[in-house]
Amino acid sequence: MKGFGAEIDIAAPPARVWALLTDLPSDPTWNTTVDKVEGSIALGHKLKVFVKLDPGRAFPVKVAELFPNERMVWRGGLPLGRFEGERTYTLTPAGGGTRFAMHEVFSGLMSGMIAKSIPDLQPAFDEFARALKMRAERA
Repeated sequence: MKGFGAEIDIAAPPARVWALLTDLPSDPTWNTTVDKVEGSIALGHKLKVFVKLDPGRAFPVKVAELFPNERMVWRGGLPLGRFEGERTYTLTPAGGGTRFAMHEVFSGLMSGMIAKSIPDLQPAFDEFARALKMRAERA
């Protein structure tokens, strides 16, 4: 199983961090890793994520779990469990601020083969966490 993750402490309450994560139209104004995200954050809703690492390509995902101000999970992949990516965002109150964590894991019958074609996403995960911290603390 291949995966990536980033964690960072943010000097802002979870509600402020959550508001940034779920305000998709403003995402490109602070999130340097995406061009845009289409759709809306609601349980069961589908999103299209356009990332700078692969310009012009949309990655379809579904909001699989949603616990406001705490946790959100996006899932996408191939049918019949052949390949799945699951991204989890977690917000934990920490010392008057928030401990933010974002992890993505890839699984499924074809994950070994497909994972070889996935570039190193760690720099983008780290950049996302830093950008979120900067924007949340500036608000």
